[in-house]
Amino acid sequence: MTTLFSGRIARVVLAALAGCGAGVALHAISQADSRYAFAIVGAIAGVIVVLGMEFYRRTARLTEVRITVPQLSELTFVVNNDAQQVAWQLFVESVTRTSTQRLGDDEGLIREALTSLYGLFATTRDTLKASRPSMLSEGFTVENLAVTLLNRELRPFLSKWHPLLREFENANPDQPESAWPRAAECRGELRQLQAATREYVLAFAKLAGVQNPHIMLGTESRD
Repeated sequence: MTTLFSGRIARVVLAALAGCGAGVALHAISQADSRYAFAIVGAIAGVIVVLGMEFYRRTARLTEVRITVPQLSELTFVVNNDAQQVAWQLFVESVTRTSTQRLGDDEGLIREALTSLYGLFATTRDTLKASRPSMLSEGFTVENLAVTLLNRELRPFLSKWHPLLREFENANPDQPESAWPRAAECRGELRQLQAATREYVLAFAKLAGVQNPHIMLGTESRD
C-alpha cells in the first residue's frame, strides 16, 4: 500500500507542475496574435491528451499482489497492464518447455532438456529487452523476478552441465547419452531446477491473472 500511496503523491505533484506550466504558457499565448494563439492552444491540447492517455495506459489498474517463492520468501508486487502482459508472455514461454515438465529417469534426453533451458533463457531475456521497464520505483517488479530466475536458477545449472555433457559427447560420438557416467547426477539436479523453476512460473501466472495454472503445469492445485 505504501507504493500505491507514493504513486498517488507523485501524480499529484506532476499534475501541479503541469498546471503551473500550463498557466505560464496560457499567459504567453494571450499576448500573441489570436490566429497563432488558437493554433498553439490546439497543439498543446493534442500533446496533453496523447501524453495523458499514454500515462494512464501504463499506470492504470495498479494492483498489489503478494507472492511467495520459496527461494525468495514472500514478495509484494504492484503491477499494471504492461507488467501483467510481460508476466503472461513469460508464463507461456515457461510452461511449454521441458524446464517445467518433469523428466523421469528413463524419459527424454538431457541434451533436449538443456536446449530447452537455453531457449527459455534466451526468450526471457528477449522478452525483457522488448518490454518497457516498470515505472514503479519501489517494490519487486516482474523484471526483477525474471532476472532472478535467469541468474539464480538457470545460469548456474547451464554453466555447470552444458560443458560437461558436451565434453562427453565430443569424446564419445557413438555412445548413447545413457552411457554418460554423470547422467543420473545431472538428471537429479535437473529435477531440482525444474521444481524451483515451477515456483517462478506460478508467480508469473499469478501476476498475469492466470486461472488454475497448475492444470497447465500438470501439477495438483494448491492454495
